[in-house]
Amino acid sequence: MRTRLPAALAAVLIAAGCSAQAAAGDEKVTVLAAASLTGSFDRIGELFEKANPGTDVVFSYGGSTGLAQQITAGAPADVFAAASPATMTTVTDAGDGGTPVTFARNQLVIAVPKGNPEGITSLAALAKPGVKVAMCAAQVPCGAAAQKALSAAGVALKPVTEEQDVRAALAKVKLGEVDAALVYRTDARAAAADVAGVEFPESASAINDYPIVALTKAPNRSGADAFVAFVQTPQAQQVLADAGFQRP
Repeated sequence: MRTRLPAALAAVLIAAGCSAQAAAGDEKVTVLAAASLTGSFDRIGELFEKANPGTDVVFSYGGSTGLAQQITAGAPADVFAAASPATMTTVTDAGDGGTPVTFARNQLVIAVPKGNPEGITSLAALAKPGVKVAMCAAQVPCGAAAQKALSAAGVALKPVTEEQDVRAALAKVKLGEVDAALVYRTDARAAAADVAGVEFPESASAINDYPIVALTKAPNRSGADAFVAFVQTPQAQQVLADAGFQRP
């Protein structure tokens, strides 16, 4: 049975001196993953459980930077899937992960409300007076990618809000609080009922690789290795492709 934990729960567990592993022990695989992987990993988790009866995959989604900090602080987890190599390096340089494998790539789009009422068709349009824009904070992968794209376009942009993960930035558009947000293509596609994704050429300068690794102190190392391997199978790769991820 697939389960989700709140992103901050790992830190709470550390403070309480508890483990994210339940009584099922080695049958549970705890995965900390970038927020942009939510829908895809939920489905991949279901497929992994079906292929490994008795296994329970527990997901905790959030900004990659925050998750990396939780891991280096001692959060009990088996697998880390990040939205950029830089955040993965935080974990591996601390000796908390083995050799990461890139399993997907993602590209930015401009998310706008259905119908694109502001007529936004480029990054330059985001800098027009009165246009309210949401972005990820610069220290998280989607924010770092946005800064690269803006630099490539020669656009100076001051967002009205900076969020800690891409889903929070996208939510601002869905709630009507901003006119646009720089988000991953996959997140805009997942929210297609509420938003449209506007492609822009400078996004090619800011494509993020997504690495995954079994954690050194994984309570269930065999389960961690199995999940990392499963994410690279054609079945899991098709789930990611269907969501809009590019193959590595």
